[in-house]
Amino acid sequence: MEKNDMENSNKLGEVGERFSLAGRVALVTGASSGFGAHFARVLAGAGARVGCVARRSERVDALAASIREAGGEAFACVMDVSDLGSIRDAFGAVELALGTVDILVNNAGATSAAPFAEMTEEQWSSVMEVNLSGPYHVSQEMARRLIAARKPGTVVNIASILGHLAYPNFTSYGTTKGALMHLTRYMALDLLPHSIRVNAIAPGYFPTEMTNPFFATEAGKKEVAALPPARLGRLEELDGPLLLLASEASSYMNGAVVTVDYGHSIRLS
Repeated sequence: MEKNDMENSNKLGEVGERFSLAGRVALVTGASSGFGAHFARVLAGAGARVGCVARRSERVDALAASIREAGGEAFACVMDVSDLGSIRDAFGAVELALGTVDILVNNAGATSAAPFAEMTEEQWSSVMEVNLSGPYHVSQEMARRLIAARKPGTVVNIASILGHLAYPNFTSYGTTKGALMHLTRYMALDLLPHSIRVNAIAPGYFPTEMTNPFFATEAGKKEVAALPPARLGRLEELDGPLLLLASEASSYMNGAVVTVDYGHSIRLS
């Protein structure tokens, strides 16, 4: 191998190392299906020990088992992001099993579609509890533990392009995602002195357990046909942004929101 080729090979190796999560401990909320289950597998594949948490214990147990069968290291337990006691208990269990969590993916989400004037208090408050208060409380628990341990960390909030755009009948969901983007910036600012970086991903339209029923309707099919590539995003198309923000490859990124929608929101803005 010539000198230049060897130097280029070494540089590529160094770049790859910056995306490695070896030695890190990740916690993914809402890991029972969709984005969360996929993210847990991706993080484990990059070398992280992964805590898979959600309300549906049988789902996260199966996910953790599949990660271990594939050669990764994972632990599962119940976490309800709207319950402070559940959050504390889950962090304690994950920490005991895997070590101090230094990567957090705030993925747990809920939605409720209704015209604004017909929305009930339950439809509003339940979405707020999961999509906004949830990331706030889960991140706070992680931050307090990292600060006590004097360790750096990374938070990745999963927002949505509906935090940028307004869409009929999704007032509660869109409001929480817009607020989550701004919470990302405030968290990044306040946690900066503790070397805890906070960024967000704003996905466009992707197939998940929560979105599939809508995309199966005629209205949903028209939405998909009108997208720039005339298809939904593929889950693996979120892998790059996730690994970027979770790893040291994004060491100079803080308070950023990465939109992944093939330009969908640009066309509508």
